[in-house]
Amino acid sequence: MAYENFKAKIWSKAIDKELERAFVFADGTNQQYSGEIKGLGDTVRILGVGKPTVTEHSLINGDITLSTPEKISDTSVSLVVDKAAYFNYAVGDIDKAQGAGKVLSVLNEEASQEVANKIDCHIANLVHPDSGNVGLQMYNNGTAVQITNANVMATLDACQAMLYANDVSPATEVEMILPPWLYMLFRQAYQNKDTDNSEYLTNGKVAKYGNMTIKMSNNVAMKEISSTDHYYVQIRTKRAIAFASSDAHTEAFRPESSFSDAVKGFKLYGAKIVRPKELVVLDCYA
Repeated sequence: MAYENFKAKIWSKAIDKELERAFVFADGTNQQYSGEIKGLGDTVRILGVGKPTVTEHSLINGDITLSTPEKISDTSVSLVVDKAAYFNYAVGDIDKAQGAGKVLSVLNEEASQEVANKIDCHIANLVHPDSGNVGLQMYNNGTAVQITNANVMATLDACQAMLYANDVSPATEVEMILPPWLYMLFRQAYQNKDTDNSEYLTNGKVAKYGNMTIKMSNNVAMKEISSTDHYYVQIRTKRAIAFASSDAHTEAFRPESSFSDAVKGFKLYGAKIVRPKELVVLDCYA
């Protein structure tokens, strides 16, 4: 592939497309702020408002007399784009002459997958005990639960019930992202899962359970405790975590030190838990 024929914009769009396919954790986040990101260090202020006070009045007591209008307090959190995932690879002219003509396209897909993997790991680890995030809503008051065939369904139901107790509407879509071993226990316990492969088996989606989308990922946050792997499963709405990213940036160049075509690029991103009441963390082990 000659450098002069390289179309950076076309490659950038291709990389973004591959990223969308690979996302599991990022796929279920609030991404409405991504279009505002221009550079590393950009900060998005996410505004929130409180609830107005509603007072009940009995008509027996006569007409309603209004007091001074209530001032509703607002809140705001800052989402900082403080991460960058980048790549830099080359294919030698001799390799291409020997029949590796499509290797750059293959490497492009591989780079996209790895960038997506870095982003997904970052979002997954927002609930890791070492993340520094405080005030997380933990199932069972944070005490780890051993998951078995006998208790897997009741445990997942209880996690979702915690969201409902926080006024999350039953009509709101909830997703659970399970490590493979926990998904297998779930599948064994619940045989009537949705098998519409036209909608599922993409972006980690593997089943529907009630109004919950069950996903599977190897990136679920994990920590070894007393020689046992603990997993920190996220049960959440799509509003719980805000994620912002830039468009993928790619450049082609000819390294001076070799006879090769090379590609380098990066994607900027940041993520933050912005609605902690809409996220439950299950500390569990097999």
